[in-house]
Parts: sequence; structure tokens; C-alpha cells
Amino acid sequence: MYISSKVARAVKLALIFGTASTALLTPTSLLAEEAQAEKEVERIAVTGSRIRRPGAVSTSPILSMDSEEMSYMQEPEVERILRVLPGTTPGDGANANNGSAGAATVNLRGLEPERSLVLMNGRRLVPYNFDGQVDTAIIPTALVDRVDMVTGGASAVYGSDAIAGAVNFIMKNNFEGVALEYNFAETEEGDGTRDTISLTLGSSLEDGRGNVAVSVSWMNRDAILLGDRDLGLLGINTNTGAGYEQFKSGEPPVDPIAGCGGPNTVDNVLGSGSTTAIPTRFAIVGAGAAASGQFRDDGTIGAECSLFNFNPFNFYQTPQERYSATAIAHYDINDDVRAYTTFNFSNVTVNAQVAPSGTFGASFNLPLANAFIGDQARQWMLDAGNTALANGLLSDGGSWDDVNGNGVVDEADYLTVQLRRRTAELGARTEAFETDQFQVLAGFEGTLYEDWGFDISYQYGESNRVTTRGGYTNLTNVQNALDSTDGINCMVDDSSCVPINLFGGFGTITPEMAAYAQAIAIQTQKYEQTVAQLVIDGPIEFIEVPGVGEPLSISIGFEHRQETGTLTPDECLKLAPASCQGGAGGNLLPISGGYKADEIFFEGLLPIFDGAEYADTLDFEFGYRAADYDSVGNVSTWKLGFSWRPVDDLLIRVMQQSATRAPNVGELSSPVVTGLDNALQDPCSVANAANIDETLKQLCISTGMTEAQVGQVQDVISGQLNSIDGSDPENLPTEEEADTFTAGFVWSSDFLDDFTLTVDYYDIDIDDVITEFTAQEVLDACYVNGLASECAKINRIGGDLTVAGSGVELFTTNLKNQQVEGLEISVNFNVKLGDMGDLALSANINKYLTHEKQSSDVHPVIDCNGYFGTSCDPVSELRWIQRTTWSYEDFTVSLMWRHMSSIEVEPFQYAAATDPITGPGYFDAFRKIDSYDYVDLFASYHYGDHMKFTFGVDNLFEEDPPVVGGEAGSTQYNSGNTFPSNYDVLGRLYKVGVKFEF
Repeated sequence: MYISSKVARAVKLALIFGTASTALLTPTSLLAEEAQAEKEVERIAVTGSRIRRPGAVSTSPILSMDSEEMSYMQEPEVERILRVLPGTTPGDGANANNGSAGAATVNLRGLEPERSLVLMNGRRLVPYNFDGQVDTAIIPTALVDRVDMVTGGASAVYGSDAIAGAVNFIMKNNFEGVALEYNFAETEEGDGTRDTISLTLGSSLEDGRGNVAVSVSWMNRDAILLGDRDLGLLGINTNTGAGYEQFKSGEPPVDPIAGCGGPNTVDNVLGSGSTTAIPTRFAIVGAGAAASGQFRDDGTIGAECSLFNFNPFNFYQTPQERYSATAIAHYDINDDVRAYTTFNFSNVTVNAQVAPSGTFGASFNLPLANAFIGDQARQWMLDAGNTALANGLLSDGGSWDDVNGNGVVDEADYLTVQLRRRTAELGARTEAFETDQFQVLAGFEGTLYEDWGFDISYQYGESNRVTTRGGYTNLTNVQNALDSTDGINCMVDDSSCVPINLFGGFGTITPEMAAYAQAIAIQTQKYEQTVAQLVIDGPIEFIEVPGVGEPLSISIGFEHRQETGTLTPDECLKLAPASCQGGAGGNLLPISGGYKADEIFFEGLLPIFDGAEYADTLDFEFGYRAADYDSVGNVSTWKLGFSWRPVDDLLIRVMQQSATRAPNVGELSSPVVTGLDNALQDPCSVANAANIDETLKQLCISTGMTEAQVGQVQDVISGQLNSIDGSDPENLPTEEEADTFTAGFVWSSDFLDDFTLTVDYYDIDIDDVITEFTAQEVLDACYVNGLASECAKINRIGGDLTVAGSGVELFTTNLKNQQVEGLEISVNFNVKLGDMGDLALSANINKYLTHEKQSSDVHPVIDCNGYFGTSCDPVSELRWIQRTTWSYEDFTVSLMWRHMSSIEVEPFQYAAATDPITGPGYFDAFRKIDSYDYVDLFASYHYGDHMKFTFGVDNLFEEDPPVVGGEAGSTQYNSGNTFPSNYDVLGRLYKVGVKFEF
């Protein structure tokens, strides 16, 4: 039907204000939408609200990107598109390798993916894992009409998990015709190739009574190894800077001394590499530094002489292959009822890879009569053992088994030793993630009575994942294989056991030995999600402010949601304290859990003024959701806000919300297992020996060390130590709650074509945050602040924190607080160039005012705003993107400027032992990353009515990534001596594409 001029004006303003932070909305698209709105209108809802009414406007800030803007980026991967936006930080994705889960996640405001709710057409997408995270690889990019991102919490509208906000992918629901598209991308180095093909078919049904569209796609992404780039050739030590000069000079890694080499080994003096090396490093557990050394290729033992360069094996870009299919349909049964359905399926395979496995300092009971130990090495061990015995560092029943009872260490005895041998003969460690996901939605919507509408739906989603892990050492079998005195037979009753030679260089492990010593393991995950929902909405005619002419609009609904998740590891992964897979970082145990929630919600929007002086419109908005979880009980959320348009061109909006996130399956049901966590330094280790005073020594002893072990045990290895993880068995987490406040304005003006300026302030303050302490936080709280409660979380074996069974307790529980506060500014406008076409300019700017967290009252506040480190993934205080687009007839050229402000190493949170600014662990040159600016180019040409050619260059000026070494942050994001998810590491990237439309 045709609409009155008043409603037409409201719809036109809604298109401008409803996506109010829309710096990236293409102006030509906006004009087309306005023209259509002048002709025809229906009651619409905007992201962040379920209320449908003509001229609906968002009271919460929304950043919206339409399909044309997305096409400028020529990215088939949604995660890569979203990470560019200033209000996001990288989640898991193509540039995360060690620690990646083989998925692509969204991370709004740096509050972690589990606090960012991902929707399709306002509906939840099924998570890929028991942590409730959605893999955005399942999004059919060819069918995306636009993506809306709402900031500041949306739990009152969409339920749990929308603490940081919601990302809503709006799909094309009336696609007609055929679209075939091919895109190709490759780096200037000629690697990292990415091929994408999509085919979309759509047709109307019965003269417009319905529509059905089907889209299928395939994508393949090739790997790029760290060793394929100069920066990744050698691991650079964050603490000492070792290897940095070699990188700057363009020199290759320095070879070790003769007789102490092997594949990817580097000189020990260089100090950059892993101590799990080739040949084997040896130490008697608890016997001090004098009882440690390294073998040579000829089987002798001496001083430590080489390290292993693990870098080249890792990925800067993980390989992926993806198949997906999506069908969207609706059909108008009559004038009042529409049936709709959506089905999507995807198969995604991602491979991660790290350096060859090893024994990684695991403890073994070694018979000194082992036939593979040479005479010189055996005598060295006997001498070291007896010296340790004399110094009180060795005792019978501890690290020494005095088999013949003669009171001296001799060839008949056993020693508990640490062996650090890189098992390069087994090949690299690999993880292959293969995930099948499908989701089906069916429902009816329409008119219930007069202006009242209804929407009833049911959806079911399922994700099935198989992870195959290969190339790992089987530590149990290695122990069996070491317990041999003749080199032919093992002491254990296992006919398949093959004795192993770890007492020399590369090649001492034969194929037969490798076959017995390695482990291939499989784990499966399954996640199921069921959502049933009923929503009715419409006006309450008798509730109306006099003179306004529009009544209260409300939306009322009920939702039933059931979520279940399981993890099933095979038997070898269950072994404790470390699984059969040496180098995998602990063990896994089965997880099986879930929860149900019944939720009632309502929203209301009441116009207060319409056409009054200084109040062209003033709308009051409110909402409430009550949920009953069978896991945490009753929780509730609410929102209150208003949008005020004093004049046509200015909208002022304020929203206060309470948001809630209930613990997910993994947070509720994870058993206690061992793993790895990041840390800078063990204050009780040899690395800090010069700074250990009497007070610190006593604290070290209180955590299970003997006095002789203090200052003698090894430091953390490659920035990691053992952790003890899982849901806190004594204190399961409850829901976390957030107060979110947003306030801002939208100004549009005619002094430039389609000029729009938005400024929004946001404050997200979360209490009872569901997470865990960091390992470094616990170490510092114990050894610097002397907190007995934190010292009790530290479990040492032989004084060490890297031996299997040792570790720092990092249980999942409720921590105190996390807060993010900032400003987001957006601007866009057009400039008419006459015969030279049109120029469109847009920008989106995010400035953090606060980005901090505090684990408890006895822990300090950790400030992450403008910092990076083991507690803070990189957070630039100021980020912006600016796009300039020139359109002329069939040509379009667009430039996007991406800016990230400088960041520094996070301030040391306690009274530092070695440095008053940052504490231990940072070379001077790695303490700051300067600001970065990237420019991306896009160009397209329409040939005729049915063909479009595209070309693009990312990182046009080939900015090199920053260098910080390999221990400057969390393992997942700090890799290859930089932060590859935050900064471009691949160099200049070329993109070409062609699209046929009929």
C-alpha cells in the first residue's frame, strides 16, 4: 500500500538513523532504499529490538555493512572482514595456529568470542564447540545482504551471551536470478593461494507469493609456513633479543658446533630456540644445574650445545577447505500468513601444525645399564648422581632407586631423569579439524489480528567435529622403551615394545623405534542446539500520549532453548597427568553436559512527543527478559532508553541495559586436566637466581621446593608452563552480569550529499566474569605479593613447573570484574563530481577510554588499553578505517586506510623483581610497537549487464609486521615473532574476481 508523507519521512529517517553508526553503508545503496521506501512500506524491526513498526529506529548504536561494501574487501571469510572493524579484535582464524581450534570467531570489544552473540536473521547459530562459540565459516557470504553489529549488550532482546553485543547477518530473502562468482587471491611471494567459487540461484513463486534461493560454495586456502617468510625463519627470544640481530642483518640461523647438530638446530650461544633439542638434553630431576648436560652425535655428553629452531614448521596461514550450501525460502499462504524456512550445511576442514614433538622434559625412570648409553655418558651420569647425593640433592626413593642398596649411584641403579629430545624422525605435529554443521529453521509469521503480528518458529542445529592429531610422542611407550638393558628386549610385558635410543643425534630413532614411540589420537565433539520461539507484537491503542498520534508498541515472547555438548577423547588422550601424546600439553577427559532455559521477554516503545517544539520525536524504549536455567536458576535482564529527535536532522539516543551470560557447557562440565599456559618467568628458577632473597626463597619452599632446588630448576619453556585446568570442582561458575550504557547522537545534513555523523559513548562493565586466572598472575601474587591463597595453587614436582604432573591451578570460576569503555565515531558523505562521477567518503573510529580487568580484590587491576603481553592480547587505544570510493559509469575504485595506534608492553602489575616498568621478559626493542597504517585497493568494472570484474591489493605499500619475539603474548596470537592476527604478515596480497549475474 502507499503511505502518508509523515510515515514516508519516518521510514526515510529510519534508514539513516536506524543504522546509525553506519560509516560503511554505501550511499548509493541508501538512496535506493529510500526510493523504495517512498513507494511501499511494511512494519520493520531493526537489529537490537523485536518491535516492528514503520520508521523503526535503533536506540542502541549499530554499525552496519552492506553487501556492496563487503564486496570491496573481496573476502570470502567473514572473520577477516569483521576483524578489520575498529570495534573488534581478532578471534580465532586463519592466522592463529598454535592454540587455534580450527575455527573463525568474532570478538567484539576484545571481550572474547563467548560474549559476542552471532545471529542470522536475528536467530542464533549453532556453536561448533562446547564453549558456545560460533564458527563464522558457516556464514554463506554470497547470500549476505548486510551485517549489523550492535554494541552495549543485547541480552534483553536475544538472551544470554550478548554481553559485548550481537552480530546479526541479514540474508537476502528475495533473491532472483543466477549469480556465479569466482575469486582468487595470492601473495606477492606467490603463495597462500585462495580460491573461492559460489553459485546462487533464486526464483519467485506464484507471481511474487514467495521466493526460494539456494547458494552453494567452495573455498580452498593454502598454507603459509613461518619458514616461508624471513621473520619466521628463526624463533627470536623476547627476553634477550637473541636472534634479532641475525634477522635484521638478513643472516640465516647460526649452526651449532660440530657434532651437536641435526635438522633445524641452532647454536646454543644464540639463545633462541627450544631446549627440547637434537641431540638430547639430559638432567637428573631435582639434582641442580650441575647434573644437566647435552649429548653429542657420537653418544658422548657434555655442556649444552644446541637448541631446536621450532619456528619454520608453524603456519602463518592455516590451510582450509570449505564446502557449504544454504537454502532460504518463504511462501505467503494467504494475505495474513507466511511460511518460511532456512537450511544451511557446511563441511570445514582446517589443519594446524607445529614443530616435531619430543619428550619436552618429561620424567623417565632410566636404568643406568641401558645398552644405548655410551661409556663416557654413563660415567658422566654416575659422577653427576653421586655429586648430587653428596650435596643433599638426591635421595633413595626420590629421583634415585638404589637397586643394590650399596649407598652409591652405580650402573645397577635407576635415576629419574628429564630428557629433552626433539623427535624429528616422527615428522611435524599436526591437528586436522573436520567439522560438519547443519541447521534447519521453520516457522510461520503473519497477522494475528488487525495490526498485531505473530512469529512462531522452531530450529535445530548440530555440529559434529573430528580432530585427528598426529606426530606426537607416546610418553608411556617411550618410558617402556627406555627400560631396557640389552637394547633388544623391554622390561615391560609388551611384545610390541621396541627399545629406543635417545642418547645421540638425529637418526638414532629408527623407523621401528618411531612406530612404537609415536601416538596418533582422535577426539570427537558434538554440539546440539534446539530453540523454539513464539513472538507477538503490535500496538496497544489505548495507551497513547495525548497528541502524539501513535500508541505504545510492544513485543512479547517465549523461548525454550536446549543446548548439549560432548567431547569424547580416545583412550590415550585420557592418560594423566600427561596423555600419551607428548608435546600436546597435558591430557583430556570426556565432557558431557548441557542445560535448558525457558525465557519470557517483552519490549515496549512509547512515543512521548511527535512534532512538538524541540521534540520532533521522542520515544521511550524498555524491555525485560526473565530466564529459568536448570543450571544456574533464575536470571533476568532489562533495558531502558530513549531516542530524541529535537529536529529532523539530529537524533540523540541513550540506552541503559543489564546483560547476563550463563555459563556454557564447557565452563560447567569440564573435568580437571593438565594443560599449558603462558608465563614470562618462574621467579624460583635459575633464570631469576640473582634476585632471590630470603623472603622469596621461603615463598618458593612453601610451594613444594627444597632449599637446594631454589634458583636451580629450569625456567618456563618457550613462554609456557604446565597448568591444571577445568571447572572449579569446589566452586562451579554462576552467571556473569554486565551493566552497559550507551549514549550518542546522529546528525544528518544537506550541506553534503548524504552526510551523516554519529558519535556514541559505550561502557560495558562486567561483574563475576566467568574465566580463569592467568598463570603469571598466580606466580606474581604468590612470589611477589606473598599471598598464601595463591601459593597454594602452585604444584611443583622436583621443584619444577614443566615436569608432567606439576602445574599452576587455573580453574574456571567467577572472577571479579572486566570493563571496556570508549567512543565510536562514524562519518560518511558523497561529493558529486559532475561528469567525473561521484566520490563517497566514510570513516569509522574507535577510541578506548578503558580496557581493564581485575581477578579479585587481592589482585591488581590489569590495564590492557594500549598494551600487549601475556595478560593482554594487543589492544590499540585508537583504531580507524577510512574508505574513499570513486564511481564513474561502469568503473569503481576504492581505497581503505586502516590505522592502529601504538601499543606498549603491559605494565608489570606487581612490585617487579627485575624491572620497575615491565618486570622480567622483554628485550628493549620489543617493548613498544609503533602505530601502523595499511592501505587496501579495490577496483571493479561492469562489462555489459551481466559481468563484473574485480581487482584488489591488500597492504598496498607492503608494511612489514612488528617484531616482538615469540614469548610476548599468548601462544594463540603471538607466533612467528609477531602478532599475525593483528598485523599483516603475508606481505602484499593480490585479489582478482569475476561475477556473472543473470
